[in-house]
Amino acid sequence: MVSEHDLAVPSGMKAYSHDLRERVAAACAEPGAKIYQVAARFSVSWSFTNKILRRQRTSGSVAELPRHPGPARRLDAAGDQRLLACLAAQPDATLAEIGQALAAAGGPSLQRTAVWQAVERLGWGRKKKASTPPNATPNAS
Repeated sequence: MVSEHDLAVPSGMKAYSHDLRERVAAACAEPGAKIYQVAARFSVSWSFTNKILRRQRTSGSVAELPRHPGPARRLDAAGDQRLLACLAAQPDATLAEIGQALAAAGGPSLQRTAVWQAVERLGWGRKKKASTPPNATPNAS
């Protein structure tokens, strides 16, 4: 059995229009209509057509499901300010070190991925400076 959560539109994809959904459902309700023929007629997949009919049977509606926003951010505005202060204090720190500094400054304890996402969202570049001095001898070409 497929739940409504399984029918949700993945982020980045646009849902089919409500008008198209109604036309597909109406075409399937015609006598002798086959799902694969209706799908071909409207240039949609058999799977989409089947999901529309299932939704219509279970909920009475062919409307798209609401989008799921995903998990809430762990850093609020104050946390962003703490993170910026940690980045300014140690601009060459690793993501793990930034996470530790953030936790020490009273912020939440974050995994490296969450630290990276927050750093990237704040527009802070993570490219480190070259640690080796330039070669003193010219390149022999």
